[in-house]
Amino acid sequence: MKFCGHCSAPVSLVIPQGDNRHRYVCDKCDFIFYENPRIIAGTIPIFGSKILLCKRAIEPRLGYWTLPAGFMENGETTQQAALRETYEEAYARPELGPLFSVCNLPKGNQVHVFYLAHMTLAEYGSGPESLEVELYDEADIPWDEIAFGTVTQTLKRFFEDRKHGIEQLHHIDF
Repeated sequence: MKFCGHCSAPVSLVIPQGDNRHRYVCDKCDFIFYENPRIIAGTIPIFGSKILLCKRAIEPRLGYWTLPAGFMENGETTQQAALRETYEEAYARPELGPLFSVCNLPKGNQVHVFYLAHMTLAEYGSGPESLEVELYDEADIPWDEIAFGTVTQTLKRFFEDRKHGIEQLHHIDF
């Protein structure tokens, strides 16, 4: 960052008074720019014993499978973001259940959250960010073609919990 988004003056990377981290601070208006992690929200869409996966039509990981998820927008809750992303990527409108996993990626400055979501109808399709959308039984999931570690770990924990008849929140650190 070189210039202030408020007054266009140059910014400096300094530790503001009372803070303990370097921040970009405007040299003229003293506005402090906080850079915080991005939140990715999504669902684990469940129809019967199957899970809905999307094959990515965009980078990163073009052509790999994932759960429907994406960046949270300003002005929405994580639940709203998860449902919006599920519709945008898979044209599915599941009923949102409880939060299932929180995946911390400090090196990538991201937090991924996945909610359980129950599909009452097998209605879905490929949104603009998906090449394909398919329902998978656990045995048929293309594990070697999963796009992200957060999705792999969330799915593994989901199937393990289902096998043991439990439902719990998972915190996963990468």
